[in-house]
Amino acid sequence: MTKTDLVNYIAEKTGLTKADSARALEAVQEGVTEGLKKESKVTLTGFCTFSAVKKAAKEGRNPRTGETVKIPARVAVNIKAGSKLKDALN
Repeated sequence: MTKTDLVNYIAEKTGLTKADSARALEAVQEGVTEGLKKESKVTLTGFCTFSAVKKAAKEGRNPRTGETVKIPARVAVNIKAGSKLKDALN
């Protein structure tokens, strides 16, 4: 499902216009991003939990050449499915 498909789905389910649905989806995305920046964790109870995790710098290898490559420190996002989402998929 693409973002456009999701906007169309939201519009159909809620009766909002596609423009309003797109703004709502953008607001959710911004809210999750801001929550991760401020608190490193966003929980949508029953659906999923987003967690910001700091990854240390490390050395890796280019699989084609075998050359050592430095991978800089970064922040990654982990997503854990909630119970309602798991139940819906199984």
